[in-house]
Amino acid sequence: MRMITRYILRQLTTGTLLVAAGLAVILWLTQSLRLIETIISKGLGMGTFISMTMLLMPSFLVIVLPIALFAVILFTYNRLNGDRELVVMRAVGLGPFGLARPALLLAFVLMLVTYGLTLYVAPLSVETFRETRWKVRNDVAGLVLEAGAFNELEENLTVYVRDTGPDDTLIGLLIHDKRDVAAPVTVMAERGALVQPDSGPPRILMENGNRQEVTPGTGQLSLLYFDRHVMELGSLGGDAGPRYRDARERPLLELLTTTASNESETRKFRVEAHQRLASPLLNISFALIALATMLTGPFNRHGQGRRVIGGVSAMILAQSFGLAAVNLASDSLTLIPLIYVAAIVPGLIALGILARASSGGKAPPVPRATTAGGPS
Repeated sequence: MRMITRYILRQLTTGTLLVAAGLAVILWLTQSLRLIETIISKGLGMGTFISMTMLLMPSFLVIVLPIALFAVILFTYNRLNGDRELVVMRAVGLGPFGLARPALLLAFVLMLVTYGLTLYVAPLSVETFRETRWKVRNDVAGLVLEAGAFNELEENLTVYVRDTGPDDTLIGLLIHDKRDVAAPVTVMAERGALVQPDSGPPRILMENGNRQEVTPGTGQLSLLYFDRHVMELGSLGGDAGPRYRDARERPLLELLTTTASNESETRKFRVEAHQRLASPLLNISFALIALATMLTGPFNRHGQGRRVIGGVSAMILAQSFGLAAVNLASDSLTLIPLIYVAAIVPGLIALGILARASSGGKAPPVPRATTAGGPS
């Protein structure tokens, strides 16, 4: 029995790792597209792009591990059934729980891994990711003004730089500011530099230039020559002020004890905390659903297509119930127990089906070998 357990466990482990990696890469690609514009506009390298997107992987794994395990259990046990290996294993006395042992062992290990991700790794990685993105968006030192091109720093603010000198000096500046639609301003200067004060938005310091403005109503051009002039650039499309830490990046204890400035945000904190505690249990529940699908019922020589479809439908239903429970709990904290119900009850139902099949005294009928002359 130990050899059979190792045999099935090896197949399940390999398959789960491959499927989880594939699903995580797909999610990684879809999410990384959202960062490309920021990376390009700030002139950051490929290393920064990869490091930022890799910080999202722990959160992806929390989602894909239970689904990958479910899919691999269905595939592996369906293949074993199609190759008649399950028939042989049942013939030597293995019941549903004996056959389910390797899958449940892997599910328990993945549950522990997921707890490590949800309680520590994922919040830390999300916090690092958001902190890095905030710095990239707001740190003027990371802003790249392409020489010889019109650079749109934010809506209605365009900067042209003829060339760049040593120490990031900007040579030949032209700035067109239409943020005040009623009074657009054009500024030209011989040279300038981007500066980031200790407080407040980034600014551009200019020397030896002029400021042109058309007076509203009269249409008269006002021309002001200056030796030094400072223009605020706003938040450059980033987040002004101190960065706010959302629920996904806060530790569990803080989520359970912190009271936010508004009730809605406090509910988000509590729901996020309980979701972290409940979501790893899906590894066990999804594994039990797959096992109840494949290890109960009569043997079918024509395949287990209907069972597979039924198992997938049950998993999708359980996942949908879990998402609905989170949304309901976000509106009322009294419904938080639904999060645990959605994570545990489907597994308990599947466990009951397995137990009934195991205690029924009858294993699924094993096909008898036949010869040309009749039953052997």
